[in-house]
Amino acid sequence: MIIKNPEFKISAVNPKQYPDDELPQIVLVGKSNVGKSSFINTMVNRKKLARTSSEPGKTRQINFYNMDNKFYFVDLPGYGYSKMSKKEQIVVGRFIEEYLTKSNNISLIIFLLDIRHSPTENDKLMYRYVIDSEKPCLIIANKADKIAITKVDDYVRELQNKLNPLHDLVFMPFSSERKIYSDNVWNEIEKHLYLNP
Repeated sequence: MIIKNPEFKISAVNPKQYPDDELPQIVLVGKSNVGKSSFINTMVNRKKLARTSSEPGKTRQINFYNMDNKFYFVDLPGYGYSKMSKKEQIVVGRFIEEYLTKSNNISLIIFLLDIRHSPTENDKLMYRYVIDSEKPCLIIANKADKIAITKVDDYVRELQNKLNPLHDLVFMPFSSERKIYSDNVWNEIEKHLYLNP
C-alpha cells in the first residue's frame, strides 16, 4: 500500500475526542521506546509524521494518524517505563483500557515487541489483555536491524514460542533501518482492512 498524504489528526485523552468518521483503526501497542512512532514513519515513508521521543514514556495521549482517509494508525501510550510514577502508570493503563473497550472501529491490534529480548511481565500482561479483547492481532518483532539478518527468523520463532506457543497468531520481523520487511507488514494490514471495511 502507498500512502500519499498521511497526516496527524488528533491527540485524544477521552472517548469524546476519538475521530467519529467510522474509518478502520489499526492500533499500535507496546512498551515505551519499542519504536511505535518509528514504525508509523517507516510504513508511510515519512521522517517526522509521528513524533519520536528521546525520553521513553513521555507520550500520555492517544495519537491518531489519518492515512489518506482510508484508515487510522492509532498510537497508544507506551507502558512499562521504569521512571514513570505509579500514578502515571495508572493513567496510561486507563487510556489503553478505555480505548480498547470503547472504540468500535478497531480492525487490527499491532503489538510491537523488541526482537532482542524475552517478553517482560508487562508485555505478557498486555498480550493477555489483547487476547482477551478478542480483536485481531499481529505481533511485530521490531528492531530486527539490531541482529544479524541470517538470525532474524530464529529470533522471531523463539519470541513466538515464548509468548504464543499455540502459534495461532502471526509474528513478523520489522526494522526502521531495514525496510525490506515493510511490504509483508502492509500485506497483513490490508487483509484486515478488507475484512473490516
